[in-house]
Amino acid sequence: MTIEQTVLRHDDAPHPHAFTRGEVGWVPHLEPLAEEELTARHYDGLVDAARAKNDYFRLLARDPEVLKARTLVDKDIFYNAAEGLPRADRELAATAASRRNGCVFCASVHSRFAAHHSKRTDDVDLLLDEGVDADLGARWNAIVAASVALTDTPSAFGEEEIARLRAAGLDDLEVADLIHGAAFFNWANRLMLSIGRPVAPARSGTAAATAAG
Repeated sequence: MTIEQTVLRHDDAPHPHAFTRGEVGWVPHLEPLAEEELTARHYDGLVDAARAKNDYFRLLARDPEVLKARTLVDKDIFYNAAEGLPRADRELAATAASRRNGCVFCASVHSRFAAHHSKRTDDVDLLLDEGVDADLGARWNAIVAASVALTDTPSAFGEEEIARLRAAGLDDLEVADLIHGAAFFNWANRLMLSIGRPVAPARSGTAAATAAG
């Protein structure tokens, strides 16, 4: 096949006009596997069988072993919250990285989680509306700044950001959790923006709220 035959176009699918906590759709640039093509190997890679309904995960399932490794890392970063950084702050780190990278889809998903777990809806909306320089209070400002530093130039992240996080009350385990969350989504944003694009409003059959997780 030629490139023209394999790349999907969605000229009739409108782009989102702004960052939002509302549900945003996503369409792939490459053809996902059809559900009827999925084998036991693919389902093992999906980890959650329900993700077979999702275009994003069915596209990543073309390499199921890598998908499984990616998904298990993601789940451990965001759902293993018995110790370390509270879930709301992990979601804030993901939202800040996504806002900085311009990933409207990922920002919508994780801003909803951040608002839900923190009950700080106004502050989350301020981050989406004004960007990563919004004033969210000392602790959240430090988390956002660290996430942005990791997003812009990972190798430049260092002592200054860590000192600011510690001054805001984060211990070593919480700092590590923040780094994992922001770094994971700095990568995940680039993946989603490379193999597809966001759509507004959310459309039936496109990636849903779990796609970024």
